[in-house]
Amino acid sequence: MPRASVSTTVQQLEALVGMQLLARTTRRLNLTVDGAAYYERCAQILADIDELESGFGAGVERLRGRLRVEMPDTVATSIVVPALPEFHARYPHIELSIGIGQGSSDLVGEGVDCSVQLGDLPDSGLIARRLGLLEQVTCASPSYLDKHGTPETLNELAQHAAVNCVSERNGRPADFDFDFDGEPVTMKMHGFVQVTDEHAYLACGLEGLGLIQPLRIAAQPYLRSGQLREVLPEWKSPPLKVSVAFLKSRQATPRVSAFVDWLADLFERTQQIDDTLTSLYRSARRRDRPAEETADA
Repeated sequence: MPRASVSTTVQQLEALVGMQLLARTTRRLNLTVDGAAYYERCAQILADIDELESGFGAGVERLRGRLRVEMPDTVATSIVVPALPEFHARYPHIELSIGIGQGSSDLVGEGVDCSVQLGDLPDSGLIARRLGLLEQVTCASPSYLDKHGTPETLNELAQHAAVNCVSERNGRPADFDFDFDGEPVTMKMHGFVQVTDEHAYLACGLEGLGLIQPLRIAAQPYLRSGQLREVLPEWKSPPLKVSVAFLKSRQATPRVSAFVDWLADLFERTQQIDDTLTSLYRSARRRDRPAEETADA
């Protein structure tokens, strides 16, 4: 719609309800507290209508329309996207719009139906469903380890360079985390390069720019091929929680429920595969098998 038409419509709506819905500045628009409450009630009404209409018809034929979801890059490329043909075959009339990001807590402002998020969720009043855990792995390229040596202890690790992955949430480089006998250990690593993109993070590690601590499911192909080597395998990094968050008003929407249920099943299967690959990889390392045989296994 033309901008003038939108402005006129919003002004008419504000006059009708007798309150300001949007806070306007020269640079941006934000929902007011009343505007957010009004939106939530309207969204609930639309969700109720959607739920009512979806009750007519049979099976998955009633599930149709666009679903906007947000998820981290690694989760999208390593887990969700490869399984999308399965989702489409099951729900052929649902259109998915996938945004890549670390997880927005402002689902109302962004118009997102649900968001896959890593780590602890902010206290945002959203409804969240736990999907599982994803293991992290400490690793580096053979070129880096050949040049700087392989750390055998955390004290030696502190003497090495790392690629710093900057969090989109707080703008700070992520520390290296470990779990030793149930006690958390955090290492502040230093390096000369910082990135915010997960693909760039892996690429920097592959180029020998420092140690990295990515999700194992993203690093696994490179570990199998020998392009990356795990270091300090006896020092496990605590797994990251994976959750899907959505608004209360969209909890009962059939499209959201179907997608969340499918995600939960997909992550359960992924977790089983991830655990099996990790067990095989570590078993091969304990037997000191060559990287080529490990990849075959």
